[in-house]
Formats: sequence, C-alpha cells, structure tokens
Amino acid sequence: MSRFKEVKDLVDGIEADFEKFYGAKNKAAGTRIRKAMMDLKNLAQDIRKEVQDIKNAE
Repeated sequence: MSRFKEVKDLVDGIEADFEKFYGAKNKAAGTRIRKAMMDLKNLAQDIRKEVQDIKNAE
C-alpha cells in the first residue's frame, strides 16, 4: 500500500502546477507537469510489474 501512497502524493504534489499551467499559462509549470507525469508513468510500470510478480508467485 505504500506504493499507492506514492502515487497519491505525486498527484497531489502537482496539483498547483496544473492550476498554474492551465490557469496562468505558466510554461515552467508545464515543464514540471511533464516531468511529474513521466515519474508517474514509471512508478505505475513498477507497480504493475510488482503486482504481476506477486500474482505469479502464488
């Protein structure tokens, strides 16, 4: 469940950047969003692999 918390924390952490980018058109916030989304993608892939490994071990 700690992995789920990591996902939630990452998403919560970029909320302000979404507001800055879409509301105020802040380009730097867009860069931070893209980086965070790549981190989220990598984390999701790691979780997916972990779940598959646990499932196959049973």
